[in-house]
Amino acid sequence: MSETLPPIAVLGSGSMGGAILTGLRQPGVRVSGLRATTRSDASAAALRSEGIEARGVEHDSEANAWAVTDARLVLLGVKPAQITVLLAEIAPSLHPEALIISVAAGVTTDAMQAVVPNPVVRAMPNTPALIGRGVTGISGGSRATAAHLALADDLFRTVGTVVELPESQIDALSTISGSGPAYVFLLIEEFTRAAVAMGFEDDVAALLVQQTVLGAALLQEATAEDPAELRRRVTSPKGTTEQAIAVLQQADLAGLFERAAEAALQRARQLAADA
Repeated sequence: MSETLPPIAVLGSGSMGGAILTGLRQPGVRVSGLRATTRSDASAAALRSEGIEARGVEHDSEANAWAVTDARLVLLGVKPAQITVLLAEIAPSLHPEALIISVAAGVTTDAMQAVVPNPVVRAMPNTPALIGRGVTGISGGSRATAAHLALADDLFRTVGTVVELPESQIDALSTISGSGPAYVFLLIEEFTRAAVAMGFEDDVAALLVQQTVLGAALLQEATAEDPAELRRRVTSPKGTTEQAIAVLQQADLAGLFERAAEAALQRARQLAADA
């Protein structure tokens, strides 16, 4: 990143807010000012020990207002049910040019714009952002300009890849890249159990599965080949892999993943309705 990011306030420094704070402290990332709030005084103290200006809201009712004062980018890292309440709290302290970015599932830009006059962007990052390998979908509200979206892009590129989408697709994205890591972890869990059932020690089974999944993902990334083609190369005719794949396909994996994604999408829509 060649340009310096404007003063930033991160409200809610849990897993995703914390990931962004980590990204903002990476070499080559320049921020003209950074403040954060977190739930407890202890976690705020931990952030301060890392060189971040931070306050806990536990015993400081003015912490959020303090954080957003003079900030030009405000990241909301709290739970969906808290978004509009938090916006109402900080509205009197917001700079009129501050861009508001929410990473809460289901809370629409319209819902946020009804509380504050500022431009807003809705973002959906995923947990690999914790290691700088996240993928984030962003969508601007009606007040957000191309410059605002570029600023949001700059922010989330500190923790991975960014995709700009219409807001109508953000909930669907949350079911794929947002929830997707959990699907992969579930696969690792069950694959490891299968290895243990075949007689491998727990630690050996975990190592075999972890490195197999990681290696396969890195191979697909490195070659940019269609995964179906990579699968075919492993699947020798009348071989062992072919037999295993046949069993998996008999379970209607395609339909199973579609139903899982649809269930997640319905929940995202329910969160939006409840916000």
